[in-house]
Order: sequence, then C-alpha cells, then structure tokens
Amino acid sequence: MFKITTYILLIFFFFIGRPYAEIINEIKVINNERISKETILVFSNIELGKDYKQNDLNRILNDLYSTDFFKNVSLEIKNNILYVTVKENKIIQEVIIEGLKKQEMIKILKKNIASKDKNPFVENKTRRDINIITSILKNSGFYFSEVNLKIAENNNDTINLIYEIKLGDKAYIKSINFIGDKFFKDRTLRGVIASEENKFWKFITSKKFVNPELISLDKRLLKNFYLNKGFYSVNINESVVEFTENNDFQLTYSIDAGQRFKIKTSKLLLPDDYDVKDFVDVKKKLKDLEGEYYSLNRLNKITKLIDKLSFRNDYEFINASFKEKIISNNTLDLVFEIKEFEKEYLTRINILGNNVTDEKVIRDNLEVDEGDPFNSLLLAKSINNLKSLNIFGLVEYDLVDDVDNQKILNLSVEEKPTGEISAGAGTGTSGGTLAFGIRENNFLGKNILLNTSVRLTEEALKGEFSVTNPNWNYSKKSLTTSLESSSTDRMSDYGYETSKTGFSFGSIWEQYDDIYFSPNLSTYYEKLDTNQTASDKLKKQEGEYIDTNFRYSLDLDKRNQRFQTSDGFRSRFSQSIPLTSDDYAFFNSYEYTTFNQIGESDMITRFSIQGRTINSLTDEDVRISKRLYIPSSRLRGFQSGKIGPVDGGDFIGGNHTASINASTTLPKFGADLQNVDFQLFVDAANVWGVDYDSSLDNSRLRSSAGVSVDWFTVIGPLNFSLAQPLSKADTDRTETFRFNIGTTF
Repeated sequence: MFKITTYILLIFFFFIGRPYAEIINEIKVINNERISKETILVFSNIELGKDYKQNDLNRILNDLYSTDFFKNVSLEIKNNILYVTVKENKIIQEVIIEGLKKQEMIKILKKNIASKDKNPFVENKTRRDINIITSILKNSGFYFSEVNLKIAENNNDTINLIYEIKLGDKAYIKSINFIGDKFFKDRTLRGVIASEENKFWKFITSKKFVNPELISLDKRLLKNFYLNKGFYSVNINESVVEFTENNDFQLTYSIDAGQRFKIKTSKLLLPDDYDVKDFVDVKKKLKDLEGEYYSLNRLNKITKLIDKLSFRNDYEFINASFKEKIISNNTLDLVFEIKEFEKEYLTRINILGNNVTDEKVIRDNLEVDEGDPFNSLLLAKSINNLKSLNIFGLVEYDLVDDVDNQKILNLSVEEKPTGEISAGAGTGTSGGTLAFGIRENNFLGKNILLNTSVRLTEEALKGEFSVTNPNWNYSKKSLTTSLESSSTDRMSDYGYETSKTGFSFGSIWEQYDDIYFSPNLSTYYEKLDTNQTASDKLKKQEGEYIDTNFRYSLDLDKRNQRFQTSDGFRSRFSQSIPLTSDDYAFFNSYEYTTFNQIGESDMITRFSIQGRTINSLTDEDVRISKRLYIPSSRLRGFQSGKIGPVDGGDFIGGNHTASINASTTLPKFGADLQNVDFQLFVDAANVWGVDYDSSLDNSRLRSSAGVSVDWFTVIGPLNFSLAQPLSKADTDRTETFRFNIGTTF
C-alpha cells in the first residue's frame, strides 16, 4: 500500500510540477480601439505555432506594458487560442503648466517631464513629473513651491494634463555656518561644499538658494572630505535650515570629526581555492596603507583592482568589502575580504525615467550588461558612473530575482536641468579680469558637453567654443573639438600684439593606473604686429602665420585627492611637435610636484620644479609670441613676465625657463581666524636663451621669500602676498606686494 501511494504521489507531482506550456495557433485581441491588432502583435513579438510557457507569457505582458499604450493587459490561452484583452490608456491632448510667467521656465519643465503632448497617459509618470517639477523649482530657489495636477477630459476621448504651480517666495541662503568638532577652518569647508551665500552681485548662480538636493550633496562632499583626511569616525550630524527675520535662511552644518586614524595593520582574506599570485598587486597596495592615515580614495583604488580581476573568467562571481576595526584611540586594523557568491546572471535591464537622455547613453555607462554574470561590485561602479555624469538628480535601482538564479535590474533615473550659466570677475595688481560662460552637459540627450566661454583681461580677449564627447565611439575615451579666437596686446611691455584664430581636437584617457595620456592636434592662423620702437629682429617677425602642431602629455597623478591635497605627487611631461610652421618651434615641458604632511599636525609642505624649453628645428628664430615667460604664480616678488632678456626696452622672454617652489601651510598661526590661512614660501626661477642675439641673454637666478594669505572675504576669496626679492638682475621689475580678489555672479 505504501509503494502504491508513493507511486501515485510521484505521478501527481510530476504533472503538477511541469511548467505550463501550450502551442498557440490563433490570436484574438479584445477591446482594442486605437491600437490595431497588427500593431499589438508587433509590440508583443507573438509567433503562431510556438510552444509558450508561463515565462513567455510574462515577457509578452512586460513588452506590452512597456509601450505605455495600455492600462491593463491580460492573457489567456484556450484551445490553442491566445486571447489578449487590453484596456488602452487615454492620449494626452496637451500638457498645460499654469502659474508661471516666464515662458523659458515652462519650456524647461516641459522638456524634462515624461508626459508629452499626443503621448499615452500613464499615471505613474505624472507622479514622477510632479517630483521633477518640484525639484527644478527648488533648484531655481522656490523652496516653498507647490505643484498640483488636474486632469481635464476632452470630447474626443483625450485628456489635458494641467500642472498648477504656486511658486511662493524665493529662499536665499543668508549665511553658511559650521559648528561642532570640525578640526578644519570654515574657509576650507566652504571650499568643499557646493552651496553659496547670497550676495547682491550673485545674480546668475543658483547655488545661493536653499535646495534640499544641494544640501544632501554638501553633506556627502563633507563626509568624503573628512574620510580622505583620516577621520574614519566622522559624523555630519545634521544640516539645519533656519528662517531669519529678513525672510532669508541660515544654513548650519553640525560636524563631529572625531579622532584621526592611521592604519596599523592590513590583511587580505581570499577563498581557499583562489590563486594568491593573482592578488599580488592588491596585497602590495594594502601593505602600502600601513602607517598612513585612513583614506577613502586609496581604498577605492584598491577596489578598482578587483574590478579588473572580475573581468577575468576565473573571477566573474566575486565581491569585496573592507572591514575596519578600531584598536586604539587613533589606529585601526583593516581587513579586505574577497568572497565568491552564488553564480547568477543578469537577464534584463529595464531603464525608467530618461525622458531626455538617450537610453544608449545610460547603457554605455553601465559596467554590467544583459547576459553577463551578475557582479555587485560592477553594479556599484555602474551607479557611480551614472551619478558622475551630472545629468541626473537621482539614480536608483532595484534587483528582482528571476528564475534559475537570474536577476532583473530595474534602473530608475530622475533627470535635472543640465544647462549652466557662469560669470565671474576679479582684480589685482596684475589687472582686472571678466569671464562669462554657458555650458550644456547633455546636448540632444546624448551626454555631449557644449561649452562657450569668454575671458577679458587688460591685455587679452579670448573666446572659445568646445564640444566634448566623453565616450567617443564607445571607447571610454573623451574627444574634444574646440574653436578659439584671441587677441593679445603686449605692445607696451613686450613690443608686439597678436591675434589668433583656429581649431583643435584632442582626447584624454587613463592608459595605466593613474597614468593619463592626452593627445591633441591643432591648427591656428596668427597675425603678429610690432610697434615702431621694436628692434629690427622683432620687426622682421611681423606678418601672418599658419601653424599645425601635434601635442601630447603624459600625466602620472598619485595625489591623494585633487582638492586640498595633503599627500602624494604629480609628474607631468608635455611635448609639442610642429607639423607645418614657419619657425617649426619644438616645445618640451616637465613638471613635478610633491605634497607631504608633517607629523600629526595639518601642516602641508609642497615642493615643485618645472622646466620648459622651445627651440626651432630650422635656422629660423622662435616667434616672439611663442617665447617663454615665468608664470606669476611661480615667482612672487616680481612683476609678471618682467624678468629675463630685454630688447629695446621690451621683455622678450626666452627659449628656456626653470622654476623651483617650496611652501608650507601654517595651521597653528591664526588658528582662531576661521576665514584666513597663512603660508610661507620660497620661489626661484630664471628665463634665458635668445636664439637671434645671444648678447641679450641673462642667466642670473631670480629668487624671493615671503608669506601669502588666503582670506575668504564677504566679496569673495582674497589672496595677497608679501615677498622680498633675494636675488635679481638690474633690468627686472620687482613687486613686493601682490593681491588678487575674485567672485562669481
């Protein structure tokens, strides 16, 4: 009896457990009004005579719902006939935005929302639209804005979507404060965050408004800044927005920096069956961390090595994580654990919310693809890639388990306005500066960057328009094309004036770890004029020229971070090779800069050397507009460009330059001055080499020492220096006091 019962149960579970399947010989569509049966069949990819299982029917449902044409869809198979019952979404006749006077803002909102004229009405999209509109309005300063949706039925079975907007008053940031155990000065922290205080001249920037999205970004930037400086247990406790009596806001960030930690020991944990030889580089980088301050950037670089290993067939299903353990009040142990997880595959990626951005842009920035082994490390990197594009206000994802250890990735993005207008002005001992720029980060929804800028100084006017494709030809390499026109008047000090017009295109990519290669090809037309007082040699250079050059640079960047660098070095070599030219000037440059932190203090030393040379490959003299000068930042105590060879009273530069700079911060000096930083420096430099007249050469070393001050004032950052020249030539023009102040609008 037991055997018979067991046999019956086995037969029962055999039939029950079989996946439902049936061959479809006919298809009937029910309740379709606007959408024809043929169109529905195209959308669903249904084939007659095919054996359909439940998973296939689920796919058909997803395909039909993804068209947005249907509110409800049901499938039923009877007697080999597939019945497709649909309920169609209504069509949006018109999208109307009420409550706004500026037509430009209305255009921006309509461009960014998902609901469009003559498109199907999808209720979920309208809810996202309200969030998008609210976010855009808050970015524009309308913190108290309200958005409501009204749906109006039309006679022709269509609807109008009416977004009713109540703007309210703009919310300006009156002041930004940092409180708590913050360790760093307010001036430093203001340079970390994106929000800005409102000033009467800041009539362009939107960063002066209270914006929840920007405040969240500020908190992330602050936390990452502290983590990169060794403050492992930092807490950005809260941000408080207080309403003042003048209808403005006071923004306060509460910070608990905690103790600064160094890594005492590091350890790598691997599965037993993994080959340790494959992880030699990882172990070496972990060993290098011992004795150093905790740094999130350096940990991320180690994770980057694991990303590369995950592309190998043997390590497709690996995950990695850092585990830190505090062992004293200022040291911790670091364990980097690599695990192998269950083999799973990514069967499908659904992308939602991209109304302007081309879906291909999003997929090209994903490190995971449909059909690939699922890897959580690569997924996290994919999300970071999308966030770094600066075209989405929000990037979220949801992983759904599918059959047979497979996963479906639902990726949701929320687009934001991608156009930016910037303006700035500055003045100082070297003259005044005005700058204006317009930037679009997502042209035509293809993540193409357009940038237009104009810069005016006392001696030059320069305009530039550039187009950058950050992932040209899907190569993970950027391609930039630019048009440029400039005019420079140096008659009084250098004996010439020049105008240049031309174009260039170039690229940049990371060739190896932290080594960046950037080739560039340019062609320029130049017109050069000299005055009556110029020497005969300079007058002979007057005329029109066309130059085509190939330029490249190799950049080894080992800094711990680009902003507020405290450790590491950067080594950069550049070379310009003339292809067509009158003087065939061959240019070389090398620069090395190293940063070090002294002891437990926040004193940062910086040492830099630079050497440049330009020589003609023919017997021609190097054109005066190409000759080299010492940048003002590399030789304080002297007027900019007013050292070196002189011809007829004009400073003509040289064929060679060299400079050495050493400086150190003084964090304990003026520690109570929250908006002021002090620095000691020593500069040394020289300009020499006159190819057309060696008698004009002057190879004497110029040097100076002094103190510089960075002061965050109410009208913008102010930098001034007091420098005492230590050695100079008789013809040099000194400048003991130098200042520069600038602001943005």
